[in-house]
Amino acid sequence: MNPRTLTEPREPATDARLLDALAEIVGQAHVLTDPELIEGYTRDWTGRWIGDAIAVIRPGNTSEVSAVLRACFDAGVPVTPQGGNTGLVGGGIASAGSVVLSTRRLETIESVDPIGRTIAAGAGVTVARADLAASAHGLRFGIDLASKESATLGGIVATNAGGTRMVRYGNTRAQILGIEAVLADGSVLSRWTPLVKDNVGYDIPGLLAGSEGTLAVITKVLMKLVTPATDTQVVLAGVRDVDQALHLCNRVRQSGLTVEAAEIMTDDGISLVCAHTDARRPFGAPSPMYTLIEVSSPRETEESLLEVLSDSADLIEDATVEPGPARKLWTLRESHTESISASSTTPVVKLDISVPLSVMGMFIESLRETLADRFPLVRPILFGHFADGNIHVNLLDAEPRVAHELTDTVFRLVAAHHGSISAEHGIGRAKSPWISLGRTEADIAAMQLIKSSWDPRGILNPGILLPEKV
Repeated sequence: MNPRTLTEPREPATDARLLDALAEIVGQAHVLTDPELIEGYTRDWTGRWIGDAIAVIRPGNTSEVSAVLRACFDAGVPVTPQGGNTGLVGGGIASAGSVVLSTRRLETIESVDPIGRTIAAGAGVTVARADLAASAHGLRFGIDLASKESATLGGIVATNAGGTRMVRYGNTRAQILGIEAVLADGSVLSRWTPLVKDNVGYDIPGLLAGSEGTLAVITKVLMKLVTPATDTQVVLAGVRDVDQALHLCNRVRQSGLTVEAAEIMTDDGISLVCAHTDARRPFGAPSPMYTLIEVSSPRETEESLLEVLSDSADLIEDATVEPGPARKLWTLRESHTESISASSTTPVVKLDISVPLSVMGMFIESLRETLADRFPLVRPILFGHFADGNIHVNLLDAEPRVAHELTDTVFRLVAAHHGSISAEHGIGRAKSPWISLGRTEADIAAMQLIKSSWDPRGILNPGILLPEKV
């Protein structure tokens, strides 16, 4: 592996006075400087990014976050906010001379309101804990991720995460009601109301959703909760291509069934999962693609789904249906990430993109042909939440020396199909050189103006999201 290290020449001595001041704020035990202790905060799990932090600071409440930021603001020291460090684009990895501000200790669940269907919780609470707390009241957390055991609420807001249930409930921005955050100078900003209708001024929570730690450090969130379906059925169907999967998904919707989740996988991906896990191939004969669709209905869900499948023999090569949660079927999808990482000889180039549904089939075919022609040694594995246009492009065995060219090729193909270079994982460091493919000069200038207004000294997550000014 040859991960990219974010280091630059700097003075060997760190600012001891700043570290002493930070220790007084959070306690010496929560100022980490030992290289072995901070490695888990400065290296991302994909193996592509390694940071170089002066220290990792772990405040325990909003007041401590405020004091830490004020001290760093006065000292002119950059700050990289970090949640569970599960990102895929290097957005939580510090550059040289920065401190990492970890929000993991902000882990208090303040309340769950079963009537208003909301949860108020610290930014360090994991998605899994939030869902468990909601489940105790017969509700669920609307964001579902493969990394839910470590992904934090502050992190999913900062990246505007989507996940497998986005087709049903929307992305994180659609589910956030209130937010507490600390600005670069230590000022505490609170826009906190459980009201669904509150049309006073700018949408501050919506602005911070997807800001990737460049505008403020999120400390607490107020999120909507959802009522789970009581009867779900999951179908795994073999199809010829993504267009057939889209037509099948459309027929399911037209029947009156509610689509809770809709995923696409290729036969290559299924083969990797079966080789890496104890999962068995779903059907006797392979199909080029597989779609996994989970549905619900207030009436007989299974009977309705079977009727749709019976009428869709023109789209389906084979199919199996199980009542939810259908763990074995979902394992075929959820084991993709670990199976892909285990199979690749190099750090996987992970490109989370989206394209309009009307051109998704053409895009996939064009992508395969282009990669086979220009990068014949690279193995592409595609999967994702296709019903909302999202495809996870995973490129295996890609030598680090071609990673930039490979990424550029895919992103320009995405742009040519009027898609987005970032569907749900953010821009981070990995994609910032290509932001102009998705935003105009005027748009980027407006974002930079917002950034300079909120963070006049530019200490929050420099080098993330927006291209650095020359």
